[in-house]
Amino acid sequence: MDDEHGWTPLEIRPGDIGASADADGLLAYLADRQLIGDLLVKEKALVFRGFGVARDRLEPVMDGVLPNRLAYVHGNSPRTKVGDNVYTSTEYPAEMTISMHNELSYSSRWPARLMFYCEIAAETGGATPVVDGTRWLGALDEEVRDAFAGGVRYTQNLHDGYGLGKSWQDTFETEDRDRVEEYLADMEATWEWRPDGALRVSQIRPATIRHPVTGDEVWFNQADQWHPAALGDETAAALADVLPEEDLPQSVSYADGGPIPAEHVLQVRDRGLAEAVDVDWVAGDVLLIDNVLVGHGRRPFTGSRRVLVAMTD
Repeated sequence: MDDEHGWTPLEIRPGDIGASADADGLLAYLADRQLIGDLLVKEKALVFRGFGVARDRLEPVMDGVLPNRLAYVHGNSPRTKVGDNVYTSTEYPAEMTISMHNELSYSSRWPARLMFYCEIAAETGGATPVVDGTRWLGALDEEVRDAFAGGVRYTQNLHDGYGLGKSWQDTFETEDRDRVEEYLADMEATWEWRPDGALRVSQIRPATIRHPVTGDEVWFNQADQWHPAALGDETAAALADVLPEEDLPQSVSYADGGPIPAEHVLQVRDRGLAEAVDVDWVAGDVLLIDNVLVGHGRRPFTGSRRVLVAMTD
Protein backbone atom coordinates (compact mmCIF):
# COMPACT_ATOMS: atom_id res chain seq x y z
CA MET A 1 0.00 0.00 0.00
CA ASP A 2 1.26 3.47 -0.82
CA ASP A 3 1.25 6.47 1.47
CA GLU A 4 0.07 9.17 -0.92
CA HIS A 5 -2.61 10.11 1.62
CA GLY A 6 -0.06 10.74 4.38
CA TRP A 7 -1.22 7.70 6.34
CA THR A 8 -1.45 4.01 5.62
CA PRO A 9 -2.07 0.90 7.74
CA LEU A 10 1.03 -0.85 9.04
CA GLU A 11 1.73 -4.12 7.22
CA ILE A 12 3.26 -6.88 9.34
CA ARG A 13 4.78 -9.91 7.60
CA PRO A 14 6.46 -12.95 9.12
CA GLY A 15 9.93 -11.70 8.21
CA ASP A 16 9.28 -8.36 9.91
CA ILE A 17 8.84 -10.00 13.30
CA GLY A 18 10.98 -13.12 12.96
CA ALA A 19 7.95 -15.40 12.97
CA SER A 20 7.04 -18.53 11.05
CA ALA A 21 4.86 -17.96 8.00
CA ASP A 22 1.78 -19.64 9.43
CA ALA A 23 -0.98 -19.16 11.96
CA ASP A 24 1.26 -20.33 14.79
CA GLY A 25 3.73 -17.56 13.99
CA LEU A 26 0.96 -14.98 14.07
CA LEU A 27 -0.47 -16.37 17.31
CA ALA A 28 2.90 -16.14 19.02
CA TYR A 29 3.15 -12.47 18.05
CA LEU A 30 -0.41 -11.70 19.13
CA ALA A 31 0.22 -13.23 22.57
CA ASP A 32 1.72 -9.92 23.73
CA ARG A 33 -1.59 -8.08 24.05
CA GLN A 34 -0.02 -4.94 25.46
CA LEU A 35 2.27 -4.69 22.42
CA ILE A 36 -0.63 -5.16 20.01
CA GLY A 37 -2.81 -2.65 21.86
CA ASP A 38 -0.12 0.02 21.90
CA LEU A 39 0.78 -0.61 18.28
CA LEU A 40 -2.86 -0.39 17.17
CA VAL A 41 -3.38 2.97 18.87
CA LYS A 42 -0.17 4.29 17.30
CA GLU A 43 -0.73 2.95 13.77
CA LYS A 44 -4.57 2.93 13.78
CA ALA A 45 -4.76 -0.16 11.55
CA LEU A 46 -2.63 -3.30 11.21
CA VAL A 47 -2.54 -5.70 8.25
CA PHE A 48 -1.11 -9.18 8.91
CA ARG A 49 0.07 -10.62 5.60
CA GLY A 50 1.84 -13.80 4.60
CA PHE A 51 0.69 -15.90 7.56
CA GLY A 52 -1.87 -17.76 5.43
CA VAL A 53 -4.41 -18.13 8.23
CA ALA A 54 -6.84 -20.90 7.31
CA ARG A 55 -10.49 -20.70 8.32
CA ASP A 56 -10.07 -23.51 10.87
CA ARG A 57 -7.33 -21.48 12.65
CA LEU A 58 -9.33 -18.26 12.77
CA GLU A 59 -10.88 -18.71 16.23
CA PRO A 60 -7.60 -18.58 18.19
CA VAL A 61 -6.42 -15.61 16.12
CA MET A 62 -9.62 -13.74 16.97
CA ASP A 63 -9.26 -14.68 20.61
CA GLY A 64 -5.82 -13.06 20.57
CA VAL A 65 -7.02 -9.63 19.45
CA LEU A 66 -10.72 -9.58 20.42
CA PRO A 67 -10.84 -10.47 24.12
CA ASN A 68 -14.60 -9.91 24.45
CA ARG A 69 -16.19 -10.71 21.12
CA LEU A 70 -19.45 -8.83 20.62
CA ALA A 71 -22.69 -9.73 18.90
CA TYR A 72 -23.76 -7.47 16.04
CA VAL A 73 -26.76 -6.21 18.00
CA HIS A 74 -28.47 -3.10 16.58
CA GLY A 75 -26.56 -3.47 13.31
CA ASN A 76 -28.34 -2.00 10.31
CA SER A 77 -26.63 -3.78 7.41
CA PRO A 78 -27.41 -7.25 6.00
CA ARG A 79 -24.94 -9.95 7.07
CA THR A 80 -24.93 -13.58 8.16
CA LYS A 81 -23.76 -14.97 11.48
CA VAL A 82 -21.28 -17.77 10.73
CA GLY A 83 -19.77 -18.53 14.15
CA ASP A 84 -19.48 -17.35 17.74
CA ASN A 85 -20.12 -13.65 17.12
CA VAL A 86 -18.43 -13.92 13.73
CA TYR A 87 -20.25 -12.44 10.74
CA THR A 88 -19.92 -12.01 7.02
CA SER A 89 -19.06 -8.49 5.98
CA THR A 90 -21.99 -6.47 4.64
CA GLU A 91 -23.82 -8.44 1.96
CA TYR A 92 -24.62 -5.67 -0.52
CA PRO A 93 -24.44 -6.45 -4.27
CA ALA A 94 -20.91 -6.82 -5.63
CA GLU A 95 -21.20 -3.80 -7.93
CA MET A 96 -21.91 -1.43 -5.04
CA THR A 97 -19.35 0.70 -3.22
CA ILE A 98 -19.89 0.77 0.54
CA SER A 99 -18.90 4.22 1.74
CA MET A 100 -16.68 4.93 4.70
CA HIS A 101 -18.10 4.50 8.19
CA ASN A 102 -17.21 3.52 11.75
CA GLU A 103 -19.10 0.46 12.95
CA LEU A 104 -22.20 1.33 15.02
CA SER A 105 -21.28 5.03 15.19
CA TYR A 106 -25.03 5.75 15.19
CA SER A 107 -25.34 3.97 18.54
CA SER A 108 -24.33 5.15 22.00
CA ARG A 109 -22.18 2.01 22.28
CA TRP A 110 -19.78 0.88 19.58
CA PRO A 111 -16.94 -1.65 19.29
CA ALA A 112 -13.41 -0.42 20.00
CA ARG A 113 -11.79 -2.81 17.52
CA LEU A 114 -12.79 -4.66 14.38
CA MET A 115 -10.99 -7.62 12.87
CA PHE A 116 -11.47 -8.58 9.23
CA TYR A 117 -10.39 -11.92 7.77
CA CYS A 118 -10.22 -12.79 4.08
CA GLU A 119 -11.40 -16.33 3.48
CA ILE A 120 -11.90 -15.90 -0.29
CA ALA A 121 -10.39 -13.00 -2.23
CA ALA A 122 -12.42 -11.48 -5.07
CA GLU A 123 -11.43 -12.16 -8.67
CA THR A 124 -11.04 -8.40 -9.20
CA GLY A 125 -11.57 -5.46 -6.84
CA GLY A 126 -13.13 -6.00 -3.44
CA ALA A 127 -10.59 -4.03 -1.43
CA THR A 128 -11.50 -2.79 2.04
CA PRO A 129 -10.73 0.95 2.03
CA VAL A 130 -9.79 2.45 5.39
CA VAL A 131 -9.68 6.13 6.27
CA ASP A 132 -7.97 8.08 9.04
CA GLY A 133 -10.86 9.80 10.84
CA THR A 134 -8.85 12.95 11.55
CA ARG A 135 -8.01 13.33 7.86
CA TRP A 136 -11.65 12.71 6.91
CA LEU A 137 -12.78 15.43 9.31
CA GLY A 138 -10.12 17.82 8.04
CA ALA A 139 -11.11 17.19 4.41
CA LEU A 140 -14.62 18.59 4.95
CA ASP A 141 -15.54 22.21 4.27
CA GLU A 142 -15.86 24.34 7.38
CA GLU A 143 -19.49 25.01 6.45
CA VAL A 144 -20.25 21.27 6.62
CA ARG A 145 -18.41 20.75 9.90
CA ASP A 146 -20.25 23.70 11.45
CA ALA A 147 -23.63 22.45 10.23
CA PHE A 148 -23.08 19.09 11.95
CA ALA A 149 -21.74 20.59 15.18
CA GLY A 150 -25.04 20.04 17.03
CA GLY A 151 -25.11 16.34 16.20
CA VAL A 152 -27.49 14.13 14.24
CA ARG A 153 -30.75 12.29 14.86
CA TYR A 154 -31.02 8.74 13.49
CA THR A 155 -34.41 7.10 12.94
CA GLN A 156 -34.97 3.40 12.21
CA ASN A 157 -38.21 1.71 11.21
CA LEU A 158 -37.79 -2.01 11.85
CA HIS A 159 -40.56 -4.23 10.55
CA ASP A 160 -42.07 -7.23 12.34
CA GLY A 161 -40.97 -9.85 9.82
CA TYR A 162 -42.09 -8.48 6.47
CA GLY A 163 -41.22 -5.17 4.83
CA LEU A 164 -38.35 -3.01 3.63
CA GLY A 165 -35.04 -3.21 5.48
CA LYS A 166 -34.38 -5.36 8.55
CA SER A 167 -36.81 -6.69 11.12
CA TRP A 168 -36.42 -5.77 14.77
CA GLN A 169 -35.92 -9.46 15.51
CA ASP A 170 -32.90 -9.70 13.19
CA THR A 171 -31.54 -6.34 14.32
CA PHE A 172 -31.51 -7.22 18.02
CA GLU A 173 -31.05 -11.01 17.63
CA THR A 174 -34.09 -11.76 19.80
CA GLU A 175 -37.88 -12.08 19.60
CA ASP A 176 -38.33 -10.81 23.15
CA ARG A 177 -39.71 -7.26 23.21
CA ASP A 178 -38.69 -6.77 26.82
CA ARG A 179 -35.05 -7.51 25.97
CA VAL A 180 -35.21 -5.04 23.08
CA GLU A 181 -36.62 -2.32 25.32
CA GLU A 182 -33.99 -3.02 27.98
CA TYR A 183 -31.27 -2.65 25.36
CA LEU A 184 -32.73 0.56 23.95
CA ALA A 185 -33.13 2.11 27.38
CA ASP A 186 -29.50 1.33 28.09
CA MET A 187 -28.59 3.01 24.79
CA GLU A 188 -30.55 6.13 25.77
CA ALA A 189 -32.71 5.72 22.66
CA THR A 190 -36.39 6.51 22.32
CA TRP A 191 -38.73 4.00 20.71
CA GLU A 192 -42.32 3.32 19.74
CA TRP A 193 -44.04 0.05 18.91
CA ARG A 194 -46.26 0.58 15.88
CA PRO A 195 -49.76 -0.92 15.46
CA ASP A 196 -48.46 -3.34 12.80
CA GLY A 197 -45.80 -4.71 15.18
CA ALA A 198 -42.97 -2.65 13.72
CA LEU A 199 -40.55 -0.71 15.91
CA ARG A 200 -39.47 2.91 15.42
CA VAL A 201 -36.20 3.85 17.14
CA SER A 202 -34.63 7.30 17.41
CA GLN A 203 -31.23 8.34 18.77
CA ILE A 204 -29.37 11.64 18.91
CA ARG A 205 -25.62 11.24 18.53
CA PRO A 206 -22.65 13.57 18.04
CA ALA A 207 -21.09 14.01 14.59
CA THR A 208 -17.54 13.82 15.94
CA ILE A 209 -15.92 12.26 18.99
CA ARG A 210 -12.46 12.17 20.54
CA HIS A 211 -10.42 9.01 20.90
CA PRO A 212 -10.21 7.99 24.58
CA VAL A 213 -6.42 7.51 24.47
CA THR A 214 -5.02 9.90 21.86
CA GLY A 215 -7.61 12.68 22.23
CA ASP A 216 -7.79 12.98 18.44
CA GLU A 217 -11.10 14.39 17.16
CA VAL A 218 -12.52 12.25 14.36
CA TRP A 219 -15.52 12.27 12.06
CA PHE A 220 -17.81 9.66 13.64
CA ASN A 221 -21.30 9.39 12.21
CA GLN A 222 -23.17 7.65 9.43
CA ALA A 223 -25.35 10.51 8.21
CA ASP A 224 -24.33 9.97 4.60
CA GLN A 225 -25.31 6.27 4.69
CA TRP A 226 -28.68 6.96 6.34
CA HIS A 227 -29.62 9.89 4.07
CA PRO A 228 -31.86 9.28 1.01
CA ALA A 229 -29.30 11.07 -1.18
CA ALA A 230 -26.94 8.13 -0.69
CA LEU A 231 -29.42 5.88 -2.50
CA GLY A 232 -29.02 7.73 -5.79
CA ASP A 233 -31.57 9.97 -7.46
CA GLU A 234 -33.67 7.23 -9.08
CA THR A 235 -33.90 4.99 -6.01
CA ALA A 236 -34.60 7.91 -3.68
CA ALA A 237 -37.34 9.20 -6.00
CA ALA A 238 -38.92 5.74 -6.24
CA LEU A 239 -38.97 5.34 -2.46
CA ALA A 240 -40.38 8.84 -2.03
CA ASP A 241 -43.33 7.80 -4.19
CA VAL A 242 -44.05 4.92 -1.82
CA LEU A 243 -43.07 6.16 1.64
CA PRO A 244 -42.59 9.49 3.39
CA GLU A 245 -39.03 9.97 4.63
CA GLU A 246 -39.99 9.37 8.27
CA ASP A 247 -41.24 5.88 7.34
CA LEU A 248 -38.12 4.76 5.46
CA PRO A 249 -36.19 1.86 7.03
CA GLN A 250 -33.62 4.44 8.12
CA SER A 251 -33.31 8.20 7.90
CA VAL A 252 -31.31 11.01 9.46
CA SER A 253 -31.65 14.69 10.30
CA TYR A 254 -29.77 17.23 12.34
CA ALA A 255 -30.29 16.77 16.07
CA ASP A 256 -32.93 19.52 16.14
CA GLY A 257 -34.93 17.75 13.42
CA GLY A 258 -33.81 20.05 10.62
CA PRO A 259 -33.11 18.45 7.23
CA ILE A 260 -29.54 17.73 6.18
CA PRO A 261 -28.86 19.04 2.66
CA ALA A 262 -28.02 16.36 0.12
CA GLU A 263 -24.87 18.23 -0.91
CA HIS A 264 -23.53 17.98 2.64
CA VAL A 265 -23.86 14.21 2.92
CA LEU A 266 -22.51 13.70 -0.60
CA GLN A 267 -19.44 15.76 0.31
CA VAL A 268 -18.98 13.63 3.43
CA ARG A 269 -19.28 10.41 1.43
CA ASP A 270 -17.06 11.45 -1.47
CA ARG A 271 -14.28 12.99 0.56
CA GLY A 272 -14.16 10.04 2.91
CA LEU A 273 -13.67 7.73 -0.05
CA ALA A 274 -11.09 10.09 -1.58
CA GLU A 275 -9.03 10.06 1.63
CA ALA A 276 -9.21 6.27 1.99
CA VAL A 277 -6.38 3.79 1.47
CA ASP A 278 -7.28 0.42 -0.05
CA VAL A 279 -6.40 -2.83 1.70
CA ASP A 280 -6.25 -5.35 -1.16
CA TRP A 281 -6.98 -8.87 0.00
CA VAL A 282 -5.15 -12.17 -0.33
CA ALA A 283 -6.84 -15.20 1.22
CA GLY A 284 -5.54 -15.67 4.76
CA ASP A 285 -4.93 -11.97 5.41
CA VAL A 286 -6.08 -10.36 8.66
CA LEU A 287 -6.86 -6.66 9.19
CA LEU A 288 -7.23 -5.15 12.66
CA ILE A 289 -8.51 -1.58 13.03
CA ASP A 290 -9.23 0.87 15.82
CA ASN A 291 -12.92 1.55 15.15
CA VAL A 292 -12.76 5.14 16.43
CA LEU A 293 -9.59 6.26 14.69
CA VAL A 294 -10.36 4.53 11.39
CA GLY A 295 -13.43 4.20 9.16
CA HIS A 296 -13.85 1.43 6.62
CA GLY A 297 -15.89 0.51 3.54
CA ARG A 298 -15.82 -1.80 0.51
CA ARG A 299 -14.88 -1.42 -3.15
CA PRO A 300 -16.91 -3.15 -5.90
CA PHE A 301 -15.73 -6.57 -7.03
CA THR A 302 -16.22 -9.46 -9.42
CA GLY A 303 -16.22 -13.16 -8.66
CA SER A 304 -16.63 -14.70 -5.22
CA ARG A 305 -15.53 -12.75 -2.15
CA ARG A 306 -15.85 -13.80 1.48
CA VAL A 307 -14.55 -11.51 4.19
CA LEU A 308 -15.52 -12.22 7.79
CA VAL A 309 -15.65 -9.66 10.59
CA ALA A 310 -15.74 -9.74 14.37
CA MET A 311 -15.54 -6.99 16.98
CA THR A 312 -14.73 -6.28 20.60
CA ASP A 313 -15.32 -3.54 23.15
